[in-house]
Formats: sequence, structure tokens, C-alpha cells
Amino acid sequence: MNKSRLSSWTRAAVGMLAVAAAHCACAGVFSVTPVRIYMTPKDRAVAVTITNEANEPIVLQADIYEWRQSAEGEDQLTPSEDLILAPPVVKLGAKAKQVVRLARLQPPDASRQLIYRMILRELPEAGPSKGINVPIALALSMPVFITPQVAKHVTLCTALRNESGTLAAQCANSGSAYAQVREVVVRQDGQAVGRFEGGAYILPGARKRLPVEASKPIPVGALQLVVTFDDGATQTFDVPPI
Repeated sequence: MNKSRLSSWTRAAVGMLAVAAAHCACAGVFSVTPVRIYMTPKDRAVAVTITNEANEPIVLQADIYEWRQSAEGEDQLTPSEDLILAPPVVKLGAKAKQVVRLARLQPPDASRQLIYRMILRELPEAGPSKGINVPIALALSMPVFITPQVAKHVTLCTALRNESGTLAAQCANSGSAYAQVREVVVRQDGQAVGRFEGGAYILPGARKRLPVEASKPIPVGALQLVVTFDDGATQTFDVPPI
């Protein structure tokens, strides 16, 4: 597979991650628990449960990628051999369940979080041709974090006014671990005037613009951003008039 095809496929796969507050990720015919995989430097392996929700057997293959972001927050995936899912190819019968192991092959980094994505995709089985038959392979992309105790995100957010007059919250992470922004509430004169809701990951060294939805244009003036992260912690940032 050439680099352009790999890049386009992995960008599409990144978007398949379920970021809702559920305990499993689902791709129609199979599910995975947990949806996000956390490891410490002491962990050599963690258990992952894969369940076939379909009435037919399925075959799944796991690939591991190092996950980084550009300065502007664009996802970049590079194939990695730091981790391995054992077994890397999983065959499940109808409604079957299997516990597999995600194992670390390389020493951890004591100063920063190591960040990967495990992409688990269905391998369509070849069958007898019946006219035009295009198999659709389902995939799940799950983040994997190996986090030493000292690794923390350091996030700073401000507001930007776009040419159209709408606002965006821009958050930058200068720390050594990921940040995930779940919500940004924009306040002006004590009233909520706009909001971003989602699950935006901001990896170390990256920044992202988060679109703010508002029922009416937000007038020029001082603002306050109340940012909620995936762990429930909040930070408040004062923004001068823009």
C-alpha cells in the first residue's frame, strides 16, 4: 500500500472512534472493551475484550500506529511495532467473545506519555461472486495511552473571531500528555452566549480551533471560557475584548 492510500485510510479510521461516555466501542457487527486503553510504564500488557455481535463468523485484524498531531492539530499516524495485539488476527464465531492481550514491546518513556492508536478492522471473507459485490470492511480506532505519573497536559485556551463574525475557541497543549476537551462554554457579562460540545483530542505540542455555536452573533467585548475536560476537571480563561 502506498503512502497516500495509507494516509487517507488512516485519517478515515481515526474518525471512527466513539467518544461518547460508553464503556465499549461498536462497529455494527463487533464491539471492543475498553474504548480507550490506558497503561502505566509498569504494565507489560492489558486485556482487551472483543465481541462478535453478528450471527455469522468474522475475522478481525489489528494494526498499531503511533499517533501524533501537527501544530494545527491534524492527526498523523505512523505504523509502529512498539505494541502488539496477541493474537493480531482474531477469528470469532457467531455471538462469540474473546479476551486478547495488548502487549508492550519497547521500554516506556519516564518523562512523557506515549500515544498510539490501535485500529481493529474486519477482513471481508471472499465468497462466490453474485454480480457486483463490494464488501464493506468495518473498523474501530482506539487510542492507547502509556502514561508515567509525571506526564500532564498543560492547556491554554483563548477565543478567536472568524471573518464571518463567528467565534472559535483555540486551545493549545504545551504539556507532556493528551488533553481532551469535552465542552467549552463562552460567557459574556455572566451569561452563557455560546458553546462547543464534542470530544476534541489535543496532543502535546498541538493546538485546535473548536467551533462555538451561538443562537445569535456574540458582540465585541470581554469573554470568559469555561473549559471542561474528559476527566471532569474545568479551567476558566479570561479573554480580553476581541
